[in-house]
Formats: sequence, C-alpha cells, structure tokens
Amino acid sequence: MTALPEWLNSALPPHARHAGLAIARLADERGYGRGGFALSSPAFAPGEDLDPCFTADEEDAVAPPLEWTAPPPGTQELALIVEDASSTSEEPRCHWLVWGLPGQRAKLMEGEVPPRTGKNSLGNSEWLLPDLPEDETHTYLFQLFALDLPLTLMPGAGRADLLAALDGHVVASSTLVARYTKSEDDEDGWDDDDFE
Repeated sequence: MTALPEWLNSALPPHARHAGLAIARLADERGYGRGGFALSSPAFAPGEDLDPCFTADEEDAVAPPLEWTAPPPGTQELALIVEDASSTSEEPRCHWLVWGLPGQRAKLMEGEVPPRTGKNSLGNSEWLLPDLPEDETHTYLFQLFALDLPLTLMPGAGRADLLAALDGHVVASSTLVARYTKSEDDEDGWDDDDFE
C-alpha cells in the first residue's frame, strides 16, 4: 500500500489517512479547497461523531445531510465518495458513491435520494450504514469532487468505474471527516443517564 501524498497527509487528521482513499488517487494539492470550495454538514462538525440516526444503530437510519460552497467556475458536475478511512484492507470500505450533483452551491437533505448512486461495498446503491463491533471507533471521509465535464456513467456503477470516470477531470476537491463509535448503550437501548 503506497503512502498518501504529503499535501494530503497534512490536510487530514492522522486517523483519516488510508492510502487507498479516492482523493489520494484523483485530487492534487492545487485543487484541494480551491477557491474556498468546502464540504460541511449541519448534523456534525468536522471530526465529530455521526449521530446514531445515520448509522446501523437505529432502525430507520438515513444518510446525513451535506452542503457545499460554490465550486470553481466551469464546474460541470459534482461527485461524492464516502469511505471508511479506518479500513484495514488495501481499498477502504466504500459507503456511498454519488454523482450527477449540480456544479454549484447546493446541498443534500437528510435522507434525500441523490440524482445518481453507485454500488457501495455491499453491492447496494444506497448509503451503507456504518456498523461496528462494540466500542470500536472508525473514521469516515466524505470526499467531494468538482468535475470539468458531466459524467455519462450509468446508475449502479461500482467504485472502480466511478474512479476511472473521474480520473483526470477533477478541478477541485474538499473533504469532511466524521467518526463513529458503537457504544454498549447502542446495543440495549439504555443509557447510563437513565439510572442516575
């Protein structure tokens, strides 16, 4: 497994530096955050934990809401890839592949179905709910790419297909880090506060 480029190492926290991340293959230092291009969520601050309503800890869980600033002029489309940066395999576990997003300032509402989605690591075209063993913590990297052309990729494509389609067409990129820990409380529905 090759190391991340130095610019990306300094841009990401230590626990989000999986060498196989899509951004390591597709983006460069010049385009990272270009023109103030930034990804955020009203549901969590960078580096904070995902609420259980976005994980397998809740029965009716959905994808978290996301919003982004205006990409550089000339952007034709945006694509989003969410990966588990704590994966131990050569390629990180893929939780979400999204493309067809407008090349402008916009957002995805909580649970909103994106224009086009590809197959996650389980082969489903949807948000793959984080699900971990008890008391284990993983870091998830939301990666947003601004493209210089609209993609012709059909819905249901896999990670390799999307990466190939994006290669050489990324003009700007941005990331957002989230964490998730499955606690003992999530297993039985009780919280320690219930007993105080």
